[in-house]
Amino acid sequence: MQGTNEQRAGLLSGFAAYGIWGIVPLYWPLLKPAGAVEILAHRMVWSLGVVAVLLLVLRRWSWIGPLLRQPRKLGLLGIAASTITVNWGLYIWAVNSGHVVEASLGYFINPLVTIAMGVLLLGERLRPAQWAAVATGALAVLVLAVGHGKPPWISLALAFSFATYGLVKKKVDMGGLESLTVETAVLFLPALGYLVWLGARGTSTLTSEGAGHTALLASTGVVTAVPLILFGAAAIRIPLSTIGLLQYMTPIAQFLLGVAYFHEEMPPERWAGFGLVWAALIVLTWDALRTARRNRARAQAARLAAPATAAPAGAARPDVSPGKGPGAGTECRS
Repeated sequence: MQGTNEQRAGLLSGFAAYGIWGIVPLYWPLLKPAGAVEILAHRMVWSLGVVAVLLLVLRRWSWIGPLLRQPRKLGLLGIAASTITVNWGLYIWAVNSGHVVEASLGYFINPLVTIAMGVLLLGERLRPAQWAAVATGALAVLVLAVGHGKPPWISLALAFSFATYGLVKKKVDMGGLESLTVETAVLFLPALGYLVWLGARGTSTLTSEGAGHTALLASTGVVTAVPLILFGAAAIRIPLSTIGLLQYMTPIAQFLLGVAYFHEEMPPERWAGFGLVWAALIVLTWDALRTARRNRARAQAARLAAPATAAPAGAARPDVSPGKGPGAGTECRS
């Protein structure tokens, strides 16, 4: 019963996290007349305040000392902070400039870009279905570029920046709250300096647009931290395959908002490009679910066969040293 409750809590947390990310295009326009860079700076500053309070409440400070003695990890977190800055800033600008649909495309193609980066940068090998999905995604970008007269730069920049961010985070291997704390700490002083500069010039909207606007700018920290915390709660309670399916909630919601609420244009070539991307994601999801099911079946078969193949007590054991056992050196393709 406890396991069922844990999974239910994880599923609800996942729905909440991706749901918030999906409807966030409704939030950024509320912060006008603040520009994208000013909103981004506030997001950095207030996010650090929120995560600092959370760390204080949870008393999760013990990781800071060891981290400060790992310059390589600090450097990687600095790169992560830079890439997420690009992603956040471009996304805010895209939403407030009427490019919600193109922004949603960026997060649709992000899994395909992540797979391609795994091949090019990490030497990973793909299954045929994954190759087909990546090729179809590339064809979609080509169709969109020809139809629109130029590549979908916003979508590509969002996809590549977030894929790079994910790659760096994979190498850092830190919890979401801790990682966000370091990333916002790296960005805090430049962001605060920019806000002070705006205030000195008299162009800051923090105090000139009323208390409601000030409260909305301050809430950027909550909007940033809450879904990340919910995502962290989901990630430790439900299977990765479920997380992979839930992640499509966000671009689907953003796409629907762009078309139905913001009334952005969807000419035939854009529908064709999106159709190809969706086909690629269907293939990718089907392949991931099939592979996960096959791996579970193999693991279960191995557990059932273990007692029958166990060596008798006192029998000589084969010399299987680390790195020389069965399966050593084989590539785990996922």
